[in-house]
Amino acid sequence: MNSRTGFELSFLQLDAGMVRYRPLSALGEVVARAPGDLVLLPEMFATGFRTDAGAVSQPMEGEIVTSMRSWASGSGKAVAGSVAVRTAEGFRNRLIFADPSGEVSYYDKRHLFRPGGEAEEFSRGTQRTVIEYRGVRFLPLLCYDLRFPVWSRCRGDYDVILCSAAWPESRRDVWRTLLCARALENQAWVVGSNFCGEDAAGRYGGGSAIIDCFGRFRAEATATEETCRTVRFLPGEQRAFRDRFPTWREADDFVLTQ
Repeated sequence: MNSRTGFELSFLQLDAGMVRYRPLSALGEVVARAPGDLVLLPEMFATGFRTDAGAVSQPMEGEIVTSMRSWASGSGKAVAGSVAVRTAEGFRNRLIFADPSGEVSYYDKRHLFRPGGEAEEFSRGTQRTVIEYRGVRFLPLLCYDLRFPVWSRCRGDYDVILCSAAWPESRRDVWRTLLCARALENQAWVVGSNFCGEDAAGRYGGGSAIIDCFGRFRAEATATEETCRTVRFLPGEQRAFRDRFPTWREADDFVLTQ
């Protein structure tokens, strides 16, 4: 990646009510048309957000992850989004990051949404993950993770937060506030991809967004539209800001425990 030309970040906001009617092949065509170097999908984009883990989970070799790998290799862009995955250690809400080379990285959701029953069905992740792709370092988060700033605190180890979510309409203002807060406190770009519309679990708030390291909303979807938005991330601009205004120098030290 050239620091002057930058890296194009895209989110794809999907209508939750259409998930069960849209085959993966059709979604793959939507992903292929999305511009940019990376496209972020919502949480459990292929099934809708579900807590009945046994009914929706697939192995890593299953159709959903296999499709994501195919989309990435066929389109020449990285594809990220969460999948309910069945592992030997239990069910995981796993953010999959597939790049065009065929390599797959992943992050298991740390903060499970207990009020909705997710913590009873899924096993929480314990590893904070940073994924590097084309010179950009990404910190993946999943939905409820956004409420826990210690987990996402930047110590100079990432540039962009990717937050894949199924965030309800009733807390849409909270979603917007937290996305901006994570950008400001970490001097990081944030990409948030959410559902719009309604399914059996409820109504979603849309509001997928891309926010820069200054806390400016560079792209934002409405509450109702299925859409894709793309913004060019310039790492040189971010580095200059972090050097000019080095809040990290006064950051409080801490140790994460399991």
